[in-house]
Amino acid sequence: MTSGMERTGVLVAGALVSLALTAAAAVPDATGVADSASVDPGPVDPGPADSGPAPGYRMRTDARFAPPGAFVPSAAVTYDGTGLVPPAAWIEVSQRSEERGRTTVELRATGLKAGYAYGVHVHREPCGADPAAAGGHYQHRPSTDPAAVDPENEVWLDFTADGRGEGGASARHDWNFRRGEAASVVLHAEPGGAGARLACFTVPFGWAG
Repeated sequence: MTSGMERTGVLVAGALVSLALTAAAAVPDATGVADSASVDPGPVDPGPADSGPAPGYRMRTDARFAPPGAFVPSAAVTYDGTGLVPPAAWIEVSQRSEERGRTTVELRATGLKAGYAYGVHVHREPCGADPAAAGGHYQHRPSTDPAAVDPENEVWLDFTADGRGEGGASARHDWNFRRGEAASVVLHAEPGGAGARLACFTVPFGWAG
């Protein structure tokens, strides 16, 4: 004959097994729920009602200027010895490009000479120890005609630093960069289409479409 104590032990054990099974069913498999930053759902047809972001390219990068050959190298190189772009001045560049055209490039900088007017353009090559390493201006329609050096055919980000040595600018165009043909931003000693190269920032510009 089974005693009351034995029946109670069986019931308790059965209840514990049932609870364990329920808890196991309630906890998702490790592959079922993942951090959203690492989830790759693959291509999805959003349908006509989708309001998510359009395909394109987004980028933001920043650095502090350092002279060529600095012990700690930087993507931002200053060639200036007059204090217009001193070492440790800071620069940030961002890009937003849509798949079928329209690109916005924005620039912010700090630690510059208060009240000074800088010329700034997107250039075709990465920065180097030689200011000329960045090559020429990026042009939407490449041309050797001086008349093509203008803010409609190029990306100009001229600005005047405020009383704290801070400044910024943005440029918007109805076209995208060509693959691999925009690689840096150069700060010039004068606003407009020319001027001595004071500093350079290598930027991972991209393309869309």
